[in-house]
Amino acid sequence: MTTAGFPHDLPEGRDEPGQDEHGQDERGREESGRDEQGRGRAVSGPAALAAPAVASWLTALVLLGCPAVAGAAVALAAAVACAVTWALARHRSQVADLNQVADPDQVADPGQAPAGERPAVAGGGWAGVAPRHRSGEQQWWTGGTAARIALAVLASVAVTAAVTAFTVHGVTTGPVPDLARRDVMVTAEAEITDDPRIRPHQGGVSRRETAIVRARMLLVSAAQERYAVDVPVVLLGPADGWRPLLPSQRVRVRGRLRPAEQGEPVAAVMLVRGQPEPIGAPSAVQRAAGVLRAGLREASDVLPDDQRGLLPGLVVGDVSRLDEEVRLDLATAGLGHLTAVSGTNLAVVAGAVLLLGRFAGLPLAIRAVVAVLAMIAFSVVARPSPSVLRALVMGTVAAVALGTGRTRDGVAALSATVLGLVVFDPGLARQWGFALSVFATGGILVLAPRWRDRLTARRVPRLLAEALAVTAAAQAAVTPLLVLMSGRLDLAAVPANLLAEPAVAPATVLGFGAAVIAPVSMDLARLLVRPAGWAVGWIIAVAQRAADLPFASAQWFGGVAGVAALAAAAVGGWLVLRGRARRRVVVALAAGALLAALVAMPVVSPWPPPGWLLVVCDVGQGDALALAAGPGRAVVVDAGPQPGPADRCLRALGVRQVPLVVLTHPHLDHVGGLPGVLRRRAVGAVVVSPSRVPEGEAGRVSTRLRTARIPEWQAVPGMRWRFGPSEITVLAPEPGAAPQGTGEGATANNASVVLLVRWFGPRTAPPDPPVAPLNRPAAPPNPGDPSAAHGAAAAPGAAAGAAAGAGASAPGPVLGAALLAGDLETEAQEALVRRGLPRVDVLKVPHHGSSRQAPAFLAATGARAALISVGAVNDYGHPAALTLRRLRWLGMRPYRTDLSGDIAVVAAHNGLAVVVRGK
Repeated sequence: MTTAGFPHDLPEGRDEPGQDEHGQDERGREESGRDEQGRGRAVSGPAALAAPAVASWLTALVLLGCPAVAGAAVALAAAVACAVTWALARHRSQVADLNQVADPDQVADPGQAPAGERPAVAGGGWAGVAPRHRSGEQQWWTGGTAARIALAVLASVAVTAAVTAFTVHGVTTGPVPDLARRDVMVTAEAEITDDPRIRPHQGGVSRRETAIVRARMLLVSAAQERYAVDVPVVLLGPADGWRPLLPSQRVRVRGRLRPAEQGEPVAAVMLVRGQPEPIGAPSAVQRAAGVLRAGLREASDVLPDDQRGLLPGLVVGDVSRLDEEVRLDLATAGLGHLTAVSGTNLAVVAGAVLLLGRFAGLPLAIRAVVAVLAMIAFSVVARPSPSVLRALVMGTVAAVALGTGRTRDGVAALSATVLGLVVFDPGLARQWGFALSVFATGGILVLAPRWRDRLTARRVPRLLAEALAVTAAAQAAVTPLLVLMSGRLDLAAVPANLLAEPAVAPATVLGFGAAVIAPVSMDLARLLVRPAGWAVGWIIAVAQRAADLPFASAQWFGGVAGVAALAAAAVGGWLVLRGRARRRVVVALAAGALLAALVAMPVVSPWPPPGWLLVVCDVGQGDALALAAGPGRAVVVDAGPQPGPADRCLRALGVRQVPLVVLTHPHLDHVGGLPGVLRRRAVGAVVVSPSRVPEGEAGRVSTRLRTARIPEWQAVPGMRWRFGPSEITVLAPEPGAAPQGTGEGATANNASVVLLVRWFGPRTAPPDPPVAPLNRPAAPPNPGDPSAAHGAAAAPGAAAGAAAGAGASAPGPVLGAALLAGDLETEAQEALVRRGLPRVDVLKVPHHGSSRQAPAFLAATGARAALISVGAVNDYGHPAALTLRRLRWLGMRPYRTDLSGDIAVVAAHNGLAVVVRGK
């Protein structure tokens, strides 16, 4: 989160005055703008640029959501106010000059006046400092410095308002917005301006990915209309065909135009139908950048899955292969900024170039030019996102200052960067990425030097003090924005960033080196990637450990109310911490709270609870369950829609081996998280439904299992396994049964694998069977073999003979039983009742508690607890109010993951009990 600057060290309080080539301080120039007794202030510097930058940002932010005429009016008003202010200031200056001539006691020669009484003329500007009268009044301070800042603010407002008005006019008038308001089908030619972003559809029955593409529409034609245009648009459509396309490439698309959201600087949103048709090649620069990015991806293939996805994201912002679990861990740990290329990446690249130039003996000016060229090239490869643009401009300013030997002011550079970028592209004012980048850099520049100095004054080592100050300052600066965005406080962010930051520089340098070398020598690129993978692996380990901490990310009030509450808490904390004794008390209380969170809470409220037998994982709108199979082992039934939540749930349970996975049916909300189950775990075999509907998801599951060399078996009624305290029996579906239900979705749901699970007490349960090697899959059972119907089905982790002879050791009393019914709907439920349904204590309610429940089925289970795995936000109305009423009428108590988080069934007093983890 550091800003791109040279050198990388923080400024020592204020910037030191520079020296000329003879080594003399440039104090004369500094004193010309500052009163010697401290009563005057510099007429140029951070304040003179910060105020116009903030005003420009706010102007664009507000006017983007207003009509163009409002922007024009503001621009005109600001221009008039600027002219009036300039005239008044000029008049005051002339009056002051006349007073000086009229008063013979005044010093006639400003050059002979004391330093504190000299006119403050900065950079040859028009404003001067009024002479001081005998009474000591300084008439010109407010009329000079304040007038200059006011003029700068009004001028920046006028320019920004005018540019914003033109931008709004361009995207709200013309053929494209008119066609969008009429909601018509069009054929268009557009030039892509950014990499297509692929977004997976969360949940649902099949995998659907959407491409989000920013482009400039150049030609549009409707039924009887054809226009040549040049306006920004957003293209939305199926991901097929978009992945290989590069910025600057021209495509032909067909779809429906819709109006853009108010305030967005785009003319329309186009809902694309079908695949794009490329009609032009990308530019040579973009082809070269694409080759470098593709080379880094290919070189990263030698790394494990999680590292090969993060390294390109860390180096050039390419998150196309980033593992969802890694993404979630990074976000929870406050490390999500690492995949957004920013000042850190540019500073590392430029610093490496400067170091090489120094070793090569290049002059300082040449080194600065080479550093700027390296940053520009890196920005092209990484794509000019808002944070990259901010860092690039700041880095260029810093490099120019370095090459010319001038002093630099970080706040002034940041202010000039913000002002220039917002005037150049007013749309940046509405982008969270730009705001986060600016706030983080501002926190580092303003807060970090003071905090570092205070830490070093308390004998903290300088390097540690600087690392602490930079990390804490950046996090403190962006916290209000995070609260405004998501109502979240990243409590683990500071320690996580401290631990991860040392690995960023080597990963970036080695990764970018691999990207440059890959087109020439892939073997050498892979050689560089391997040590970069070690650094990336460290970052992933830090993110994982930090995300697993209690209260790593805490919920807070969202929106403006949340920011106000945060400000009130900050003021209260500052008042409390002013006294040394109170600080010690607060530190002691904070240490006690941290100790309680890390040590006491896992003891008082442990997770998983002791004696857990079944856990329904909170994976959103989907199913993922774990059945106890011994220490560090579990049988997994379904995997949820995404890999991250399933992996996190199993990590919390301490599961390192999965002897068996049962995927009830191939819908995305049940099989999408399979990679998370396989992640760093030994898996014995996977049992699937005999139905292959939908074919797409079923095929993807089979392909992944073949790649991982994990056997795939089809479920047959009567198959039985025993792992630890759990005995698992397949009840349905019947092989060769006719499809039931209307539509593909209902057919797949009714073909769900139904399991009966029984648990035995620890003292009377038969001993665990011998463990077969997990990498030696047992032969799958023959559906025609009668032994399979009598429970002789074997799985890796349970030898065939032991599974078949389970009855040789008489089982003890059963603690309880559960029925796991997948997504069965009414047709299959009624068929199961007709065949005979065992009574159980716990029912996993089918299909997330939908309304398609057969009352006879629910009553036949005789369950006392009903577990419902459902997402807090879903479009299906799950769980249905009718289903909840039926469950209560039948004496069942519903437990829902959307309300209670993970749900555990535990052994208690020779029976079963339900424990919820809580949200």
